[in-house]
Amino acid sequence: MHVLDRTIVRVLPVIPRSVVQRLSSRYIAGATLDDARRVIAALNEEGKLATVDVLGEEVIGREEAEAVASAYHAVLDAIFADRLDANVSVKLTALGLEFDLDLCRSLLATIVADGAARDVFVRIDMEHSGCTDDTLRLYRELREAGRDNVGIVLQSRLKRTLADADALADLRPNVRLCKGIYVEPPAIAYESREHVRESFLQALDALLGGGSYVAVATHDEWLLQRTLARFSAMSPGDYELQMLLGVREERASELVSTGHRTRIYVPYGQRWYEYSLRRLQENPALAGAIAGATLKRVVPGTD
Repeated sequence: MHVLDRTIVRVLPVIPRSVVQRLSSRYIAGATLDDARRVIAALNEEGKLATVDVLGEEVIGREEAEAVASAYHAVLDAIFADRLDANVSVKLTALGLEFDLDLCRSLLATIVADGAARDVFVRIDMEHSGCTDDTLRLYRELREAGRDNVGIVLQSRLKRTLADADALADLRPNVRLCKGIYVEPPAIAYESREHVRESFLQALDALLGGGSYVAVATHDEWLLQRTLARFSAMSPGDYELQMLLGVREERASELVSTGHRTRIYVPYGQRWYEYSLRRLQENPALAGAIAGATLKRVVPGTD
């Protein structure tokens, strides 16, 4: 990472929204459900699956949480009506997790039930470490209530992840395994790339060893190669690979062409700006490109 790009990351919030929107648009389907439907249909034509995320985590009131839940029901309607090969991914802070656990539980249960009625899978996303215990608890409650169309996410950055995988083993969970993007205290999270990768492979081996269906979500080619080696003796329907919309698109197409189930994470919604900032903060090189574009707007002819 260049020093200049690191500096730019710190000042992203003051860059004009129009510039952020233009350069981050490849990461987001759009502001509306119709935008998401078009993107998913195009992905399906390419042989790719999709998972839909309604942008809007960390809501602050009941009405906002209920609005997000309503949006997910509309997504489920669209997937069913359009016969899209897609599922949904839900962040529990968007359903009120941090201010009303019972409300979150109720809204999540209705989404999962609606998904079950339409034969659509629901992935409960994992957020910062303060949400982990409640997220795992709500997932277990749903599974023990007989809901099988629901899965969870584990993040290899957290030191607890291998223990969490072991604790879930009796459920044979459907797990998205990722590195995790949240900045966490060193006491509970690995900081070096090597440790995060090692934790990732340990969790992957534990999950596969326990008979779990694993969706490996990574753009890290080093991890991807080792994941593919583990999947080589498995049937294509027994695992999947996941990538973000707009990231390593050619590699995703290569994976599809070689017979791997590949799912693309498709976010949409009015809160595109907050999501864009997060994606750009993860990708300082792209943040540098934004700075260059901004400079050209201020000083025409600048290269």
